[in-house]
Amino acid sequence: MPTDQQRFLNEDQVRAVLSYKELIPVIRQALMDVSAGRVQQPLRMVMPVSPHNGWFALMPAVYGSVMGAKLVTFYPGNAGLHKHTHNAMIQLFRADTGEPLAMMDGRLITEMRTAAVSAVAVGHLAPREAKVLAILGSGVQARSHVQALAEVGSFKEIYVWSRSQDHARVFAAEVGAQVFATVEKAVEGADVVLTLTSASEPILLGRWLKKSALVCAVGAVTPQRRELDDEAMRGAVVVESRESAASEPGDILLANAKVTAEIGELLNGVALGAQDRPIIFKSVGIAIEDIATAQFVYAQTTAGRGQEFEETFGK
Repeated sequence: MPTDQQRFLNEDQVRAVLSYKELIPVIRQALMDVSAGRVQQPLRMVMPVSPHNGWFALMPAVYGSVMGAKLVTFYPGNAGLHKHTHNAMIQLFRADTGEPLAMMDGRLITEMRTAAVSAVAVGHLAPREAKVLAILGSGVQARSHVQALAEVGSFKEIYVWSRSQDHARVFAAEVGAQVFATVEKAVEGADVVLTLTSASEPILLGRWLKKSALVCAVGAVTPQRRELDDEAMRGAVVVESRESAASEPGDILLANAKVTAEIGELLNGVALGAQDRPIIFKSVGIAIEDIATAQFVYAQTTAGRGQEFEETFGK
């Protein structure tokens, strides 16, 4: 495809073709391919933007007929400015010729693929009769996760805690949840716990969890930050990528926790085995999730354009 035909897709155009029902299987396959060695993906490069208390990261990957990179920023202070804390752009290329295919807004893709990854984990790892969901956090990811998890299960009760009780009450009213004033009370009896906060120190203690609980730890993705204490991290630890887990998440590094398996290994048939402690799915976000999602978005927006679609994905 000639480079002068490169397409640009804004957030509204991405939203129009992206749903959790279709995205979750895409992410599931991508995670399986990671663990099967079918993805070329270096560690993300992160550059602190110290004067503004933010960071800027590059996340490239090669996946089948496409390759690409996400440029993503994280500015936690944006929350106080009523702006998104995460912003991103994704550039997609043909893998066989290196020609650019499309550039698209990556903020929504980041939001949705993060929740879709958790949905894959919950669908595979949660107790069979899971009925109680506890959500720690009340921001964008809390809302996205409720939508994504609705595709893989049904919870009779949802418990919510947030540092801002006002935000927690607004969110709880939206999703029909019950608000708790403490983390301990929110997770008591929960089958699945989502940690979706900007915490830098542990807010979730292992002694509060049911032995059969699944925790999806999503919020802390850098070596200095964590949401879970050492006790919580003594159970089975499942990750997206062993390589990323060895260098990025403070929840694992600061607790000296041992990785039990990649989620893709389990999806590919490896057995986790019986557990007498909570299972921790530590998600940090890896490039293939963004590139697989961007490939899907590109395919959806190109479908019906005949030769262009066939040349890119028909091989």
